[in-house]
Amino acid sequence: MSDNPIRVATSHALPSYLDPHHLGPWGIFLQQVDRVTPYLGNLARWVETLKRPKRILVVDVPIQMDDGTVAHFEGYRVQHNTSRGPGKGGVRYHQDVTLSEVMALAAWMSIKNAAVNVPFGGAKGGIRVDPRKLSLPELERLTRRYTSEIGIIIGPTKDIPAPDVNTNERVMAWMMDTYSMNVGETATGVVTGKPISLGGSLGRHEATGRGVYTVGVQAARRMGLDIAGARVAVQGFGNVGGIAAKLFAEAGARVVAVQDHAGCVYAEAGLDVPALLRHAKATGSVAGFEGAQALPREQFWDTPCDILIPAALEQQITEANAHRIQARLIIEGANGPTTPAADDILTERGVLIVPDVIANAGGVTVSYFEWVQDFSSFFWTEEEINQRLVAVMNNALDAVWHVADDKGVTLRTATFIVACERILRARDLRGLYP
Repeated sequence: MSDNPIRVATSHALPSYLDPHHLGPWGIFLQQVDRVTPYLGNLARWVETLKRPKRILVVDVPIQMDDGTVAHFEGYRVQHNTSRGPGKGGVRYHQDVTLSEVMALAAWMSIKNAAVNVPFGGAKGGIRVDPRKLSLPELERLTRRYTSEIGIIIGPTKDIPAPDVNTNERVMAWMMDTYSMNVGETATGVVTGKPISLGGSLGRHEATGRGVYTVGVQAARRMGLDIAGARVAVQGFGNVGGIAAKLFAEAGARVVAVQDHAGCVYAEAGLDVPALLRHAKATGSVAGFEGAQALPREQFWDTPCDILIPAALEQQITEANAHRIQARLIIEGANGPTTPAADDILTERGVLIVPDVIANAGGVTVSYFEWVQDFSSFFWTEEEINQRLVAVMNNALDAVWHVADDKGVTLRTATFIVACERILRARDLRGLYP
């Protein structure tokens, strides 16, 4: 950091479309940016650009329901920053999606992509809908209409969506087909997380969970925690939490507790993770799994464990439960699962947190591999994909750990330092046009 005095705005006007008293997840991102600003040196003159998304598109998504009625849904696509490359980020379908949430998720994607040094900016999308209440034909019509509405700002070199909460490779196939029909040519690179037969990448399905496992193993090694026999608790048992639990169990860890949207199960000797995955796939939840003790949902936070993996939704670890967590290591599989206040409590207690913006970056890393393969029409083996993923994740964590040690900050602040320097340096070099 430069020794020269730097004039940095200490307050800024919020956009008129936000309620300053209820900023939601976007408010958490703003606090994280404020914490990193003193470490940015001369680049801090650009920091306000991080506090304003580049582009926000709010769309009406009308579809005809199976009963002949017309229903309207609210859709979003936010491009937070594209200084380092096209926007990149998932699309989620959830009844509680808000603009503030999508803005924050897009911003965290900017940080995440820069932290692992892939040439993307941050973006995110969502539709305010409970997809469980839609039939498959209704879900397809919703996806295709939404894709048509946001088609003016997405594209293989502009903004590349991917799966997120309640979306999957089938949804990505519909999005790719809709965009392709509208532009008059097959554009496989417009989305990632596609089926293999449509230009998807081997290893993409497990990538986020594998990334969580990869950085978790390295963090545990650095702090002297042996994975073999370590007790692991996982919140969220979908694509991220389920894969991470499977990999930790295969490495000899004991997955002692799993919580999802409908239940919580516990076994001191360790859960049979493959059997639990089969049960969850068949029933839609971990609830009712035989051979495990059912726990009240709130009791999950009291589970004796060495490693905690929050892999559900935002703001799960708060001031109210942070003091109850017994883990030595937290690996954030979800986006924004820990509030800043909880972050401080856990840090004071000596709990090491590997933050979301690096821990769950495995998904976007392999999405980058998929995007590259689509452009070149040359595809790698799954072994090659996994080797490249592990190398990228380990190199990124090494760089962040070095900054944390050098500046005496948490891994989260160190990740923001690395990422914000890369983003703002690109902004500075590009300048302002016109």
